[in-house]
Amino acid sequence: MRILATSGGFRPTDVGPYHWRRGALIEHAIHLAGDPERPRFCYVGTAHGDSVNGVSAVYGAFAGSEVRASHLELFTMPNVSDVRAHLLAQDVIWVGGGSVANLLAVWRVHGLDEVLRECWESGVVLGGVSAGAICWYAGGTTDSYGLDLRLSPPGLGFLPYGCGVHYDSEAQRRPLLHSLVASGELPTVHATDDGVGLVYDGTDLVEAVADRPGVAAYVVERQDDGTVTEIRLEPRLLAD
Repeated sequence: MRILATSGGFRPTDVGPYHWRRGALIEHAIHLAGDPERPRFCYVGTAHGDSVNGVSAVYGAFAGSEVRASHLELFTMPNVSDVRAHLLAQDVIWVGGGSVANLLAVWRVHGLDEVLRECWESGVVLGGVSAGAICWYAGGTTDSYGLDLRLSPPGLGFLPYGCGVHYDSEAQRRPLLHSLVASGELPTVHATDDGVGLVYDGTDLVEAVADRPGVAAYVVERQDDGTVTEIRLEPRLLAD
């Protein structure tokens, strides 16, 4: 039962914004699945409205490799005849970024909340970036409603913590998370700078990893006296 929740994943190239390479965090997700000889990797782009650009970028990143890439789209209808069977057959399910509020609403309409829990409990590695990280937790902060960040809708709750993404690159993230933890609207939060991922075995945080130096993960929690503390976790740098 593994989850890799990140503020990173596929890496850009100089060719253009939708020309991606795999990146160390993607490679680590495959490693967590046991490094199968021909890994099955499914990209889920619901949070970005099943953008054709994003799907094409994923296939491009795996072109010519041993990875058997696929994608699940839900707009305007599922692109596979049996969503449950397709997802359960994967080694890694990777969820892209975008609107976590819209993602959660659409998933629940289609019953993906229950299917994804079954996948997780059966050993499929779940991963994702930004909205694709927040979705696995109790909740987090989101720009789904506009430029001012707000508390997200309740996540799937596989991980009983709050989630903070883009902690070093978006100025609103840290103060809002601290205030939500202080008020009790979020439980203890696990946060990541850009390029950092958190590895969970079941619901236990076992490691922070990074695809670049100089970044970190954080545990933000409320103390008995109502104050909030932030503990920095130094990640293990992955080969990129």
